[in-house]
Amino acid sequence: MTDHDRLFKELLSTFFVEFIDLFFADVGNYLERGSIVFLEKELFSDITAGERYEADLVVKARFRDHQSFFLVHIENQTEAQSIFSYRMFRYFARLYEKYQLPIYPIAVFSFTEPLRAEPTAHRVAFPDFTVLEFHYRVVQLNRLDWRDFLRQPNPVASALMARMRIAPADRPRVKLECLRLLATLRLDPARTQLISGFVDTYLKLTAQEERLFAAELATIGASEQEAVVQIVTSWMQQGLEQGRQVGRQEGRQEEALAIVLRQLSRRLGTLPAQNAERVSGLSTTALEALSEALLDFASISDLDSWLAGQD
Repeated sequence: MTDHDRLFKELLSTFFVEFIDLFFADVGNYLERGSIVFLEKELFSDITAGERYEADLVVKARFRDHQSFFLVHIENQTEAQSIFSYRMFRYFARLYEKYQLPIYPIAVFSFTEPLRAEPTAHRVAFPDFTVLEFHYRVVQLNRLDWRDFLRQPNPVASALMARMRIAPADRPRVKLECLRLLATLRLDPARTQLISGFVDTYLKLTAQEERLFAAELATIGASEQEAVVQIVTSWMQQGLEQGRQVGRQEGRQEEALAIVLRQLSRRLGTLPAQNAERVSGLSTTALEALSEALLDFASISDLDSWLAGQD
C-alpha cells in the first residue's frame, strides 16, 4: 500500500521553502531562509486513549531582520476526518507549551473525496461568548485546478498537480504537464527522481492512458520531448533496479517505447498523433525491431510502410 504520509513528508521537507513560496508567499517574505531547522519527531501521547500521535513536519525558522523565532507546523491529511480541527488544535497547544514560540499551522488535505471545503478553524463557543477560536491555513488539493499551476516554475507545483482536481480524460495530459514543468527546473537527479516518483505514484496510467500519453508527448517540441523521456526512463530504470517483480515486463515495454519515440523524433521530426498512437500499441519485441529499422527511415511514409507490415 502507498505510504502517503511518507511521500508527502519527503516532498515537503525536501522542498519546504518552495512549498511556502507557492502557497504562502507572505510567509516567505518574512521567513529567514538560511535559518530553517527541521525538528525531530514530535510525539504526543493520549494517556486516556492509550494512543500516540506524531506531527508530520515541524520547522523552526527566524523572522527576517529579527532575532526572534517561530515554528511552522504542516500536517498532511489523506482522508477526511471529523475531529481533524481538534487534532490541529491539540498539536498547536502542545507545541506552544513545549517551545513557547509563535506557531504557523498548515493543513494539507490530499484526499480525492469529499470535494466540500474542509474546516479551517476549531472553536469552543457558548451562546453568550466564544471561549476559543483557533485558525489554521489550508491547502485542499482536490479543490485546486491543475491548470492554474502550469506556469509556476516550482517543483512543488510539478508534484502536487498530480493530486489536484483532474477530470479522468485529462490524466495523461496532466502527467505530461507535470513532467514538462519538472524538466524545465533542471534539478539534480535525486530531486528529479523524488518528484517524478511522486507523480508516477499518484498518476499511474492504464495501458490506454499510456498510449494517449505517448501521443501527447509526440506533439511537443523535440528538446522538451527528450527531456521528458529522460525523466521517464530514469524513473523506470530506478524501479527496475529496485527489483520490482510485478510489472517488470510492463516497465521494460514503457522504457522501450520512450526510447523509440525519442529516436523517431530525432530522425523524422514531430510525429503525427496517429503515428505516435500506433507506435505506442506495439509490443516490446516489435519496439525493439523498430528501433533498428528506423535507422533507414527517411520520411514518415517509411514509418507508415513499416507499421503496415506489422498488421
